[in-house]
Amino acid sequence: MEKKNKHMTLDDRIEIEECLDKGMTFKAIGRRIGKDQTTVSKEVKKHFEVYTNFFCKTDECCPKHLRAPFVCNSCPRKNHSNCIYPRRRYNAKHAQGAYENLLKESREGIPLNREEFYETERIISTAVRNGQHIYHAVQANNLTVSKTTVYRHIQKGYYTISKIDLPRAVKFKPRKEKHPDYVPKGIKTGRSYEDYLLFMEEHPDMTQIEMDTLIGQIGGKLIMTFQFVNVDFMFGLLLDDKTAAEAGAKIIKLKETLNAANIRFSDVFPVMLTDNGGEFSDVFAFENDLQGDKESFVFFCDPNSPFQKPHVENNHTLFRNIVPKGESFNDFTQDTVNLIFSHVNAVKRKQFNGKSAYDLFVFTYSKELARFLGIDSVDPKNVIQSPKLLKK
Repeated sequence: MEKKNKHMTLDDRIEIEECLDKGMTFKAIGRRIGKDQTTVSKEVKKHFEVYTNFFCKTDECCPKHLRAPFVCNSCPRKNHSNCIYPRRRYNAKHAQGAYENLLKESREGIPLNREEFYETERIISTAVRNGQHIYHAVQANNLTVSKTTVYRHIQKGYYTISKIDLPRAVKFKPRKEKHPDYVPKGIKTGRSYEDYLLFMEEHPDMTQIEMDTLIGQIGGKLIMTFQFVNVDFMFGLLLDDKTAAEAGAKIIKLKETLNAANIRFSDVFPVMLTDNGGEFSDVFAFENDLQGDKESFVFFCDPNSPFQKPHVENNHTLFRNIVPKGESFNDFTQDTVNLIFSHVNAVKRKQFNGKSAYDLFVFTYSKELARFLGIDSVDPKNVIQSPKLLKK
């Protein structure tokens, strides 16, 4: 069982040393002591000893030390006199001693008693009233307190000065709370890429939709895209920001539109595959109907694995022909997005024997549904696949 958030003990380090002597891998060692293999690797690289003898001819690192296990513990030449490189060895007692010293140093501080605190406060407050910066006041008076601690004490009201006395601090806006830009691990339980593959094996005839997000300028508007894998048809929803609430609201609005036309969302979007972007965190907005009952299935690709949803990634290149990467979407409206994807879907495809994605979508579904998704028919002779489209 893996022991997380637990410091290594001397027994753990002895076990590591003995396993290294036997030539075991970090993964195997990790299983023995209940730690992740990267934890073992970091421990070895941080605490190995380097020593030389008369036969060392160079200060360069042994080529074998450039890869795991990074030490000579299991090397058959470790005791040979003809090895010209400095030796590296992981020693449990040395590692434990280094760890205990580091722990001791990290816990040492220079605590202030009551008199010292008030004296520090008097010096800092006087200096600030005289127009000095806090860092300057700390350094000029050799105070045993950090600038960060002083700011924190001022913020909490421990000093006789306040934030209003700090000319620069009053200009700073409070930091915005940062929302996670990823899907929480708990949400992905039962919705992983492996679960997706198993689900599609059991339901091979269900339509698959790949979802992604097109970014304009950082912090501005963006476009949530949907790709129907079977017909290469794509449409997009304009988002004001990259949040789960915004994406969820747009999906609910789409469901309401389809519901008003007596079209079940789950009939069109039964299975959806997307990445780990935080905007997709509200899976229930995607999976549940307007009454809160589950009707569709959402799955997530593995982190940093765009190749697991290749269709939507490839089709984005057609969008980028019209809106190059780095261009802002802030002046876009949903009509702008619909216009772009109407032209994208009108492009004739070689894999469809000269038919367009729009042709196949209308044949498979209907023109009515295409209109509900914001896509109109475009005469092939009038298709524009360049930035000129938006200039017109």
